[in-house]
Amino acid sequence: MSKLGTLYGLGVGPGDPELITVKAFRLLKECPVIAYPRKKRGAKSYALAITELYVNTEQKEMMGLTFPMTRDKEALEMQWTKTVESVYAHLIQGKDVAFVTEGDPMIYSTYIHLMRLMNERHPEVKAVSIPGISSINASASRLGIPLADGDEQIAIVPAMDDYDKMRKAIEEHDCVVFIKVAKVIDLMLSVLRDLSLVNKASVLTKVTSSEEEIWRNVDELQGRELEYLTLMVVRK
Repeated sequence: MSKLGTLYGLGVGPGDPELITVKAFRLLKECPVIAYPRKKRGAKSYALAITELYVNTEQKEMMGLTFPMTRDKEALEMQWTKTVESVYAHLIQGKDVAFVTEGDPMIYSTYIHLMRLMNERHPEVKAVSIPGISSINASASRLGIPLADGDEQIAIVPAMDDYDKMRKAIEEHDCVVFIKVAKVIDLMLSVLRDLSLVNKASVLTKVTSSEEEIWRNVDELQGRELEYLTLMVVRK
């Protein structure tokens, strides 16, 4: 039996192609197999678009992995089993696989579930995470706002349709980064108004990419439809 390949979770940054680490660049060059989340309707993910700038994809085995958007447990398990086994089929041949992901592979990434299932079903496989710059870090830089200083506390919170939880998160921390905020933007604005903190919030979409948008006057977002890749930074 040949030596097993290594599974790499490879963060390629938040959108700007230059925000990729030297290590990620090297592994993109070295790994014979590059896996990426396949989007519907032919749209490319940031991760794939960035990858294509740095490697000749015709010289690689490119694996577009489909991740089901369903709550049907049976359908989920079936698709995830298929995904894990398709990756393992390359690893068992001794080929290293780089799974490229936007931002950092260990922050709200599809790679996390892939790594866990691979560890469960094929514990002999070595899984290595290569950190990347997240949209959270990138947003602080684009805004020129420190997320935390001294003894201050910061929270990273998935925004949800729960007024009390969202309010509590802001009240208990000096700075909160709310991810996936697009679907509850009106609720978040309500919380900010009640806390008199509207002027302490900023919203960013597709940060550092060519499609980036930044709103420092968040009041104008009332009733707006925003892109999925949108976050809010509240810094008291």
